[in-house]
Amino acid sequence: MIRELKTLIAVAQEGTFAAAGNKIGLTQAAISAQMKRLESALGVALFERKGRVAILTQRGQETLQQAHSLLALYGTLGASPSGQELNTRVNIGAIASIQRTFLPDILANFHRRFPECCTRVVPGLSMALMNQVDAGELDMAVIIRPPFSLHSDLRWTPLAHEPFRLIVPRRLPIESWQQMLATHPFVRYDRASFGGRQVDRFLRDNHCHVREVCEVDELDAIVQLVANGVGVALAPQSGALKRWPKEVRAIDLAERTFHRDIGLIHRASGHLSPPAAALADLLNGSAQIIEQPLK
Repeated sequence: MIRELKTLIAVAQEGTFAAAGNKIGLTQAAISAQMKRLESALGVALFERKGRVAILTQRGQETLQQAHSLLALYGTLGASPSGQELNTRVNIGAIASIQRTFLPDILANFHRRFPECCTRVVPGLSMALMNQVDAGELDMAVIIRPPFSLHSDLRWTPLAHEPFRLIVPRRLPIESWQQMLATHPFVRYDRASFGGRQVDRFLRDNHCHVREVCEVDELDAIVQLVANGVGVALAPQSGALKRWPKEVRAIDLAERTFHRDIGLIHRASGHLSPPAAALADLLNGSAQIIEQPLK
């Protein structure tokens, strides 16, 4: 029934079975079947249908509140009745660059403070991780800030403000960033990611026509492709990056500089277990602002 309760929450948030299905990766028919099973098991009508809109009945509203409580309790199964968080699991999503940089140190600190807790790090793109937090499948996630307003029940805490640079093979003669983009092959940051959308918007806003040779989401791969002379790229300067590889030169975009904002996203604080809230505090304490270009 846990799955059905999560689906109930998604339908309540999205307003229609179709929208809920798009959000959690199920067909409208599958959503409908789950809700029928839930109504049958509980013996109550949860929805009134008006056109495509699914409106919760009074009993549905009551069940929704109970579902939130039950899922929160489900997330703490195995906790010690004395109040010590025995074997509590904290599920955290993280984009790849965060897993390779400051997250391991934060987790090490967390496990020293909560030795009986366990953590599970879930990789993924920012959009997918945000949806998993919204659906209650993750306690929190470190992602790129989305280019749209967040759901009212989601909380955002900025952690890093990373400027984009044009990175080029060091062997190339120095030219303006406009000339570099116009005359050399371009390694593109994947447009399916929030960061890649920022790059795409920058190119369009500045009327830059590029000759694309490769599109990839992994930032380390982008830097290495540039180091190997495949092309030039627009990439964020990470806070954990002490210097660019010796084969790469970074060109400042001056007044055209744009930024990738990294932050922590989670549900309202009341939904976090004490260990999850403590991990969120540790992450909040790692905030970084980067402005000076690396050599």
